[in-house]
Amino acid sequence: MNASYDLSEISREQQMGGLGRETDREIRVIDLTDFAGRRAEITDELWSAATEIGFFQLAGHGIAQDRIDTVFELTARFFALPEPVKAKYPLVKANNAGWESLSQVRPSIGVPDLKESYQVTRPHMAELWPSERELAGFRDVVLDFEHQAWSVAMRVLSCFTDRLAMDRDHFTKAHDPGSAQYQSTLRLLHYFAVPAELRGVEGRWRAGAHTDFDCLTLLFQRDGQGGLQVCPGREMAEQEWTSITPSSSLITCNIGDMLTRWSDDLLPSNFHRVRSPGEGEYQGDRYSVAYFAQADRDAVIQGPQGKYPPVTAADFLTQRVQANYRPQE
Repeated sequence: MNASYDLSEISREQQMGGLGRETDREIRVIDLTDFAGRRAEITDELWSAATEIGFFQLAGHGIAQDRIDTVFELTARFFALPEPVKAKYPLVKANNAGWESLSQVRPSIGVPDLKESYQVTRPHMAELWPSERELAGFRDVVLDFEHQAWSVAMRVLSCFTDRLAMDRDHFTKAHDPGSAQYQSTLRLLHYFAVPAELRGVEGRWRAGAHTDFDCLTLLFQRDGQGGLQVCPGREMAEQEWTSITPSSSLITCNIGDMLTRWSDDLLPSNFHRVRSPGEGEYQGDRYSVAYFAQADRDAVIQGPQGKYPPVTAADFLTQRVQANYRPQE
């Protein structure tokens, strides 16, 4: 099996695996402070964490805490809008832009994720922003935050180019916010509070096991709102999962399938899921914000060793969706 995993290659029993087992893995925290002066050191740390686990966390990333807090405040206010208001801005699947609720069905569990989300993909947001009367300041703050997340993602990806014998701006050129082909997405997420009658019930998932299809995911979380678990794909059969402690100040990152392909499998994507809270854990609404850095539709993906034939990012994503979300017979 290659480092980029199809759920079709993992048995349904392995995908679901009940609760599996909790296993401690080191989720390394990498400090990006003084990036220019410490670039070589940071590159070594990122490469080691990415190749060994596929998940890591960033400190010293440069996004002010008050900016992060403001985005979460606006995220909660957006999802608190009446459903008829949110329904005015429905998800356009072809463009990955807009609001959806209880509609993403993971093959790993066969039922919708217990969440709603709002996708922001820059070239496709016409008519999809709530009005200033409905949510003042939302558009400007969210777009500014999306750009800051893009900047952090490009810094991380530029470090990987040093190890992949690519030009340092290779990935930056392929993720151009000014292009009509831009398809990186900022996703605001709201996982619903657990109803009283279902608290403590095992085997429930807020989001089933999956890999991301992008190059790099940046996840912003809130203190005390846990549930994210990871399992490297090569270890999926053992069903040993590691919980990631949420932090309001750290960015949790993972490698996606697109970068696995682009690196000729040197940088592995891995599985992750969001479990429902257990007895004694916080049972309320869980909010997170994810930035998915995925190359522009017309960007050509080919690794330095030429292990795989070249493919556009648009075609690659289509292939990943078809491989993982096959129609049920």
